[in-house]
Amino acid sequence: MYYVSKRLEISSAHSLSLSYQSKCEALHGHNWIVKVYCKSETLNEDGMVTDFTLIKKQIGDFLDHRNLNEILPFNPTAENIARWIVDNVPNAYRAEVWESENNMAAYEK
Repeated sequence: MYYVSKRLEISSAHSLSLSYQSKCEALHGHNWIVKVYCKSETLNEDGMVTDFTLIKKQIGDFLDHRNLNEILPFNPTAENIARWIVDNVPNAYRAEVWESENNMAAYEK
């Protein structure tokens, strides 16, 4: 099995729709750290699991300096973002989304 990972730094804003009152319901921003983990039993024709540049374009370039509520079709919690990343990056099996140094959500397929 081959494994690769890509770490991205993304600045973006979001507001959460919650079932309880929270300051996170107001628009606010994070300097997110996103880690994408990919694996494959075989390499593609270029000798890669997944191209790092593809991950940067699909995730980093798409999310950076954006209001996540305007571009994602779900409540943009860190958990939901992690799932969306795994669902959209070829060969991804795990994603970690850090809102801050102390707050991380992960999704693993």
